[in-house]
Amino acid sequence: MAYQALYRTFRPATLSGLVRQEHIVKILVNQIETDRVGHAYLFCGPRGTGKTSTAKIFARAINCEHPVDGSPCGECGTCRALSDPANLDITEIDAASNNGVSEMRDLREKVQYPPVAARYKVYIVDEVHMLSDSAFNALLKTLEEPPKHAVFILATTEPQKLPATILSRCMRFDFKLIPQKDLEEHLKRILREIGKEYEEEAVSVIARAGAGSVRDMLSIADICVSYSRGTLTYADVNEVLGAADFDEIAKLSEAILTENVSDALTKTEQLLSSGKGVGVLTKDLLQCINYCSVAGSCRNANGILNLPAEMFAQISRIAAAADGRKILRAAEIFTGIEADLRYSLSPRIVFETALVKACLPAADLDELSIARRLDALEEKLRGGAVSASPAREARAPALEEAPFEEAPFDEPPPEPVAPPARRAAERVDALSPDKRKGAFGYFMRALRANAKNGVLFTMCQDLEPSFEGDTFVLTASNEVIYRSLCREAHHKSVAAALESIGITDFAIRCKSAREDRTDEDIERLKRNFSGTDIQEK
Repeated sequence: MAYQALYRTFRPATLSGLVRQEHIVKILVNQIETDRVGHAYLFCGPRGTGKTSTAKIFARAINCEHPVDGSPCGECGTCRALSDPANLDITEIDAASNNGVSEMRDLREKVQYPPVAARYKVYIVDEVHMLSDSAFNALLKTLEEPPKHAVFILATTEPQKLPATILSRCMRFDFKLIPQKDLEEHLKRILREIGKEYEEEAVSVIARAGAGSVRDMLSIADICVSYSRGTLTYADVNEVLGAADFDEIAKLSEAILTENVSDALTKTEQLLSSGKGVGVLTKDLLQCINYCSVAGSCRNANGILNLPAEMFAQISRIAAAADGRKILRAAEIFTGIEADLRYSLSPRIVFETALVKACLPAADLDELSIARRLDALEEKLRGGAVSASPAREARAPALEEAPFEEAPFDEPPPEPVAPPARRAAERVDALSPDKRKGAFGYFMRALRANAKNGVLFTMCQDLEPSFEGDTFVLTASNEVIYRSLCREAHHKSVAAALESIGITDFAIRCKSAREDRTDEDIERLKRNFSGTDIQEK
């Protein structure tokens, strides 16, 4: 007899043989035992979770003369008749290749004929979401009111593509992905049955690669069994899956998490030169980083990862030496390039760019990088490598004693304080006749350097400066600003700033209506009212 794939050889023949899906099995068994069989069922869920197998078992069970725990007995005349491939009472239709309206019209005509050897005539429509709109319309009426002997079982991986009119006429059952622990137990039973010895770690890797699908897991196991003539080992499975050597991937991960960009690029060159694809390398690296995340976060990490002892020790050492935020940032970076690698013309450049980005957080501006830099700065401050300047430390007590009159605004950082010689020159120049125009600028600079109140600095920006002899006059544009500047605290701050540039005689005034009038305005009035005698008082 020709060899048969594992997933076909070990396809379950009873509902109790299904891996998990207990919520579905219980409902179907109760319907069979109470003879409450519906006319239309919808089995939906991810691939390899037992939809088609359940449909075949259920189709035979509702026709069995003596069902056992809701499953076909396999011994009665009906069960033997249905096991014949030539029997037409159970019909499987592949909607992917029979998706036209003509096929559904043909089904609608044939469904009227009663079954030959069974109680029900069952139609299993696989991948039903592939039917065209016209085919759905042709099936709709038959699905709503079929003959008493007809049962429809629709199976799909994409129920969202089905019309609402179809969904509302079916009893829907959602199949779930199989947990890894159940996949491992199922695979171990199969390997024992075929007489294949195995390592626990090898079974764990195969089950994890199955990603919740029994069929995917058994397809991988089929290849691994053929690859290894002796005991199925962890190394054998990695070779079959095309994964890079664990030790090399662990070293690459360590180089990234320790920010050793030179070592990381060297390891990448070695792995790619050995024939590993960029996509496979990215997947392996992400898996190793995920291992580090689990090892650094969970107490029962080895129970979750189920790695060999020496491998888990290596992962634990890398995780212990790396900061949690580094691991998270590296995982986010390499997860983000998975989609880019599929469409990139230069996948190696995309990978190496991501690698350098992960190794150089100081060159990036994301939140994790900034947090990393702050941590480094705080560490330096704690170690005494960075300290405040002596001048700032000397000024600190005086600033702390100064009272706050109003909440300060955000203001630009003060300019560097000029050397003493320059400040002396500024005081002299500020009073010289040819430099008086710059007096207001010197004043604002001194106010910004010495005053703590940002509100005062903002108000002074709108003042109009002028000299009346040696008196420096600051004119406010309105009465509110004028009254605020005349307050004792603000007045002292203005006086201190002016004194620092050599001005001791000053006055603060408010612009009145009379001062607002300019010679230009008066001339305009005289032009507009030329016949009127206008006198300025």
